[in-house]
Amino acid sequence: MDRDGSNTLRIVRTAYKCRAYPNPEQAAVLSRTFGCVRVVWNKTLNERHRRYREDGAQTSYRATDAALTQWKRTEELMFLSEVSCVPLQQALRHQHAAFQNFFAGRARRPRFKPRTGRQSAHYTRSAFRMREGALKLAKTNAPLRFAWSFGDVDVAGLDPTMVVISREPHGRWYVTFAVETTAPVPAEATVSAVGVDLGLTTFLVMSDGQRIANPRHLSRKGRNLARYQRRLARCRPGSNNRYKAKRKVARAHRKVRNARKDFLHRTTTALVRSAELVAIEDLSIKNMVRNRRLSRAISDAGWGEFRRQLEYKCERAGRTLIVVNRWYPSSKTCSTCGHLLAELKLSTRHWTCPGCRARHDRDLNAAKNILAAGQAVARANAGDACGADVRRQGTPLPQSAMKQETRVVRRNA
Repeated sequence: MDRDGSNTLRIVRTAYKCRAYPNPEQAAVLSRTFGCVRVVWNKTLNERHRRYREDGAQTSYRATDAALTQWKRTEELMFLSEVSCVPLQQALRHQHAAFQNFFAGRARRPRFKPRTGRQSAHYTRSAFRMREGALKLAKTNAPLRFAWSFGDVDVAGLDPTMVVISREPHGRWYVTFAVETTAPVPAEATVSAVGVDLGLTTFLVMSDGQRIANPRHLSRKGRNLARYQRRLARCRPGSNNRYKAKRKVARAHRKVRNARKDFLHRTTTALVRSAELVAIEDLSIKNMVRNRRLSRAISDAGWGEFRRQLEYKCERAGRTLIVVNRWYPSSKTCSTCGHLLAELKLSTRHWTCPGCRARHDRDLNAAKNILAAGQAVARANAGDACGADVRRQGTPLPQSAMKQETRVVRRNA
């Protein structure tokens, strides 16, 4: 087991999400719970906005909790007492945390919840019972049936701290178990290190020359998705045909989303298992998607999700992840001699170094430079498993590229 410096067990939080199959009675109870959670969220959010407009004051969690108690006593909102009170209180806590993140600049302003979006309800330990792998929720008479798909974890010994029931727009039900476990055993030690350069034509290029093609999940399903969306646009609002067409569009998006997640999980897991140090480049995806020609392709690649998965998997496996600063000229710097080009157009995929006459593939050269920068940071920050940024100042290459005279490069497509 992993132990920190104080010889205490390090506790990590893990979530297991699997399909749920509620019976008609359970589905009715959960649907009512989703509706009550949505009403509480939207009504509380509206009251927050009204109070801020009229009085210029913020609303505390204690005030929202007291307001919820008063709503249950009114004839108009008496139906809120028919469902478990825990998901309703959790909705208030989540909204309070959402506003704290918004005022701190970590998230955008909380919005109203629609009926057509994803529905969820959070149950704490006081609102569910888990015994020998059987889950029973409050206000239900029978255990909820679900498909456990994690073979290395015994569901009979599972002790979750929270259970989340959700229903996606395409109609599928899911149950998520949040559990607290000890830190996983680190992966087997290896001496290899790899630099990764992300792209669109090729999803990633490693410093050792290995390439992984971009599967382009959205492009492959784009024709069917467009057809379903045209059918949806022709349906009359509020009709059953529109409801069925909307579910077909949601199912098409689900297939694309699941295929993308599976690809990213396989790719990041293979990287973490094979390398002790992984160096990647910090990309400003928010600014890059403003390019109308490339925004769909960049969003389909899932670079942000790739980095998120790589971060937590490296932390769990005891690997070192280095994030190179986005201003580091990895593509314009020669990985052999360190010469820095004056400019390098995006259309130039191969170039010859004016200093040492080395022939470079643009992506492979960038991956090699990212690896060199990551190794320099790792040596300077020994024991820092979270990595660090590589700023504009200096270069980890043997020869300084900033002091050389820049010359025109010979481009060969």
